[in-house]
Order: sequence, then C-alpha cells, then structure tokens
Amino acid sequence: MANTDAFMKAQLKADPATFRSGDVVKVHQRIKEGEKERTQIFEGLVIARKHGKGVNATFTVRKIAAGVGVEKTYLVHSPLVEKVEVVKETKTRRNKLYFVRDAKGKKLKTKKKIDIAAVQHKEMEAVPQEEMIAEAEVEVSAEEVKN
Repeated sequence: MANTDAFMKAQLKADPATFRSGDVVKVHQRIKEGEKERTQIFEGLVIARKHGKGVNATFTVRKIAAGVGVEKTYLVHSPLVEKVEVVKETKTRRNKLYFVRDAKGKKLKTKKKIDIAAVQHKEMEAVPQEEMIAEAEVEVSAEEVKN
C-alpha cells in the first residue's frame, strides 16, 4: 500500500494549471509520430473537471471544428500534456457544462469574469498624475484646517 502511494505522488505534476469549468484553454499536447515529436494545440471550452486533484484527475475540452463538435478528455497530470494555457476566464453557474452540447446561439454564451483588481488598476492609470497630486494636496490642507 505504501509503495502505491509513493508511486502516485511521484506521478503528480509539481504545478498543475489552475482553470475551471467554463474557461477557454489551449492544451499543448506532445504527439509522437514515428521518430518525430511535435506539439499539437487544442483550444476549446472546458466543460468538465472530474476525479478531484489526484493522479486520475481529468478535464474535458470542447470545440467546434468545421461545424462539428469535438471533445477531448485529458489527464491533468499526464506527461503528454506539456501545458494548459488559460485564454479566457468565465463565470458559470454550474461545474459540468454538458448542456453546451445541445445549446445554440445565446444559450452558449458564458459571462466574462471581472477581475476587480485589474479594473481598479486601469482606473488608477486613467487618472493623470497631476490630478492625483492635486487631490492629495486638497486632502492634506483640509486636515490642517480641522486641526
């Protein structure tokens, strides 16, 4: 029993990619053809993550190719999966998005996840430095008047 646990821990990747159902990802998969080796990229919507965080953890990616839906299931800790690149994060109400298989049009849309910190950072960049300095001076002079 101890040997299998050690073996399982050895198979885990040090830093697996962090993504959720609903995210659009690019999966870089190593493919061996004869003696040549190449990397193939599969980009699509993650419709499911299964089996927790262990060695058996999988995720399913779906895309539309030439009008036909194509799904691939990958092992999270597979040595053939070089990296998983998150293209777009979205907000979904459920974890398994199997309804996407039948959905058309508006039902297929997922909401974009808003990163509050990034929005605040952009707002700070939008304000010119002179205005920020002037506002700071006004705040300081108002405090002096109160004292």
